[in-house]
Amino acid sequence: MSLMIDIRKLALFNKMAKEGGNTVADHLSQMTDMETEMEITKINFIDIPDIKTHIGDEKQIGISIELEEPPHGHILFLLNGESAKDLARGMIGDMGGANPDQEGFTDMERSAIQEIGNIMTSGFIDGWANVLDTTIDISTPTFTYGPGSGMVNDLVGDRGSEMALMFDSRVQALDSNIDVKVYTFPELEELVELMGAIEV
Repeated sequence: MSLMIDIRKLALFNKMAKEGGNTVADHLSQMTDMETEMEITKINFIDIPDIKTHIGDEKQIGISIELEEPPHGHILFLLNGESAKDLARGMIGDMGGANPDQEGFTDMERSAIQEIGNIMTSGFIDGWANVLDTTIDISTPTFTYGPGSGMVNDLVGDRGSEMALMFDSRVQALDSNIDVKVYTFPELEELVELMGAIEV
């Protein structure tokens, strides 16, 4: 299988990132009553070691899923502890259970972050599926706390190809410090095949 693609279809990469990010932003706005928007900062093909360097070793909360249908691969959402707490507080609201001064997370905050993770991952893939005119089943989200570079290594470090497609998308809440970054690692040959079947 070839990685060659009709140059007229390159805009589909932009469309996938935008559609996925906008779906996430819409769902977060509904769940947390915070106005959110999605910004695409970079889309390119990049060596996996370079992605690890780009993400760095700072400890973050990672939410990852595996795509169980073409284009297979993984999606990784990264956010710091402060952003996670802000999102949890936005979702919990007046129900109590959120403690901005507590160093760790309360049970209710953990539950809220898990639900937010479910919404973000499914929303992002729904956006992709719309553009690719297909359905894409995903695994249950996995939550990790640690260096972001280590999460990338766990997800794709043993991949035969050293190259991945990086959508560096940023979902931001306008009136807070919330910053969610999204990295995608689809199987490139399968993605190109799906894109090749789309009329432009």
